[in-house]
Amino acid sequence: MRVRLILAEALSGLRRNASMVISVVLVTFVSLTFVGAAMLMQMQIGKMRDYWVDRAQVSIVMCRDDSTVATCVDGAATDEELAAVADRLASPALQGIVRDVRFESADEAYQNLLDLYGDEYKDYVTPAQLGNTYWVGLVDPEKSDVITEAFSGAKGVEAVKNQMQYLEPLFSALTVATYIAVGIAGLMLIAAALLISTTIRLSAYARRREVGIMRLVGASNRFIQTPFILEGVIAAFIGSVLAGGAIVAGVYFGVEGYLKGRVSFITDWVNMQDAAIVIPVIIVIGLVLAALSAGFAIRRWLRA
Repeated sequence: MRVRLILAEALSGLRRNASMVISVVLVTFVSLTFVGAAMLMQMQIGKMRDYWVDRAQVSIVMCRDDSTVATCVDGAATDEELAAVADRLASPALQGIVRDVRFESADEAYQNLLDLYGDEYKDYVTPAQLGNTYWVGLVDPEKSDVITEAFSGAKGVEAVKNQMQYLEPLFSALTVATYIAVGIAGLMLIAAALLISTTIRLSAYARRREVGIMRLVGASNRFIQTPFILEGVIAAFIGSVLAGGAIVAGVYFGVEGYLKGRVSFITDWVNMQDAAIVIPVIIVIGLVLAALSAGFAIRRWLRA
């Protein structure tokens, strides 16, 4: 009987303050959508990093005839210098670091370039301009510095390049975008909390006679507070569910329906399983935020 009465009071309050409740729903919806989008974006960054870290290689670029670095003063790398690099890569000292090695000659690099960009590059690029390269796969990509230190400055080696250094700016930019989304979401959550508090206070003021009567008949503070807290929780729950729907739609239509077919260099995208992890989290955030905001507001109003 008490539960039915509390629910009836909460629903009555929602009807009386319909416009404010709609505002709470919309603000909660927008803020939690940003929270969910930020979580999915961070998941996507993690997937991309894991994919490319496993495949990123260190390239040991050998000297060419036109190289100008100090280690290439004698021109293109000789067969002895190429063999010295190969032997060092196969040495026991690097056995636990080097996973595999692939040698790409200047002619192979030239043909790969033509296959990738077309025969029109024949008039602008020659094999001698590309040179020979050792592509080194690592057991632990985090130890790429070992290869860099081992071969930088070696005679016949023009440069040692880590592919991850070209991807880090992309990951950094995506991380900054995530932080921006989190910041916007935080501001929206603060706005939602303030709006919930205001709505509860207005609802309590509109029912001040009923609250006074309940106090006179000996109703406990908890009994009086619960309907008001439920109002905020129900409104926030509706907004959270809508935010969950927006996240599902974004993954289904935006990621799986649009981006997957147009961005080929990313092979591992966030999916519905990831959305299923995010949605319960944002619903819990919405409910906790509403319960705390409403509880704080009604307690302060009752003490006033």
